[in-house]
Amino acid sequence: MKKSLARLDLNLLLTLQLILQEQSVTKAAKILNVTPSTVSKSLAKLRDWFDDPLFVNTPQGLKPTTLASSMEESLSDWLQIGSQIVSRRGDEAPSGVRFNLGVESPLSLIMVDELTSRIHRTYPDSKIKFHNWDYDSIDAIVRGDVDIGFTGRESHPRSKELLELLPYFINFDVLFTDLPLVYVRDDHPVLKQEWNLETFLSYPHINVVWEKSESWALDEILIEQGRTRNVNLTMASFEQALFVAEKPGHEMFTTAPRYCQRYCQQLHPRLVALPIPVDDDQQEKLKIPFTMIWHKRNNQNPKIKWLRETLKSLYGKPQ
Repeated sequence: MKKSLARLDLNLLLTLQLILQEQSVTKAAKILNVTPSTVSKSLAKLRDWFDDPLFVNTPQGLKPTTLASSMEESLSDWLQIGSQIVSRRGDEAPSGVRFNLGVESPLSLIMVDELTSRIHRTYPDSKIKFHNWDYDSIDAIVRGDVDIGFTGRESHPRSKELLELLPYFINFDVLFTDLPLVYVRDDHPVLKQEWNLETFLSYPHINVVWEKSESWALDEILIEQGRTRNVNLTMASFEQALFVAEKPGHEMFTTAPRYCQRYCQQLHPRLVALPIPVDDDQQEKLKIPFTMIWHKRNNQNPKIKWLRETLKSLYGKPQ
């Protein structure tokens, strides 16, 4: 027999979500500022309502049953939406909302002013946290630690970072397409030479590790031709590579996305950008679709929907 929702104390669902989160009656009670006995009584009511034990005791704490586990994501979404609804008064936007963004750096440094201003205008007193996009960021989106990611993928057909290789439970939307460029110091001897692939490969390169990989689409293109780059230095980020490339006393240069020109104008004005000297077909394989990425469970989440539309309005390009 189907039970009426009107007969269920919705506060019990908050208790259930906290027990799922903490896997402990005592810890849930501490968060709720009530006694463990009160939480135990609430759990008994929940067990009766759902006709399921919901949790079993183990040496590691309470382990959720299959039914309880199946409700965890839905409860989290319901409580988040509920908190936004009850925080509204008249035309006020909800306050105190948290935004966790996983953004490739230095793109995050370029975005931070205009994006945070837009968020704070719509969500007063909101808390914003930028996470550097890295190898574990997809897992962070799955766990709910990151609301939405914004990063470059790859177009080369053999790349492991193709958009079609993202997990089925991840949704995405391409906002703009970029190309990598070569960044060299403005007094570098290469600027006095004919700019072609031979010249490009004759100088030492500063490489960047991206998502735990030291090779990328350009290396695949060169392998097809039986060529390789002369990598003399490998750095952990584009910022580090650009910082070193500008320093005098060496002949190394680096590659980084085109958007980094805006970053360099402010912090590395002596760097000059050149195209990677390959033909049009190979340039096509180097294209970087900059993409926002989120979990499918957040498709209808009001905060994530607003954030997606905001990112699209700020950074999206007409197709």
